[in-house]
Amino acid sequence: MKVELVTNLKRKATKILADLHESKEAVLITEHGQPSAYLVDVQDYEFMQRRLALLEELSKGERAILEGRTTSHGKARERMQKWLK
Repeated sequence: MKVELVTNLKRKATKILADLHESKEAVLITEHGQPSAYLVDVQDYEFMQRRLALLEELSKGERAILEGRTTSHGKARERMQKWLK
């Protein structure tokens, strides 16, 4: 991962963004020697957001199973048939 000072980001934003788009490698922005933010390509960020949303839904499903909030195949089929009418 590439690391850049916030002052470099201010001075060389266009070059840093061009490098980011070419390499697809996230850039860690630091302020006063401390991590401050990550700069990532838009497509990579959107992919990560979709992946996170999917993982959250899977987690909800696992929680439902653990809590016993499930339906039999027959019951689910019956509900779907009513819903599709």
